[in-house]
Amino acid sequence: MYARRRHVYFVMMGTCITLFLLACGVVRLWSVPVAVGMCVVAMVIPPFAAVVANRRGPDDRWWDDPSGDPESDAWWDELDGKKRPR
Repeated sequence: MYARRRHVYFVMMGTCITLFLLACGVVRLWSVPVAVGMCVVAMVIPPFAAVVANRRGPDDRWWDDPSGDPESDAWWDELDGKKRPR
């Protein structure tokens, strides 16, 4: 899951940089409004890329990690209906 999120992040950021470079270097010679629109789209991509890179997938089991406090872990396991091996 982590590799796929990282791949999607880099694709989104690569698209952002490509849009910005094309808008500033090529498209502005023919149409400034289109170049500005491309820059606006490039500006919106990084926050979405950060959300994609930082979200948790269904296979990420971070909530199952023990806290280190045996009493607290036993209490949470009891609430979750888990039986701890003795």
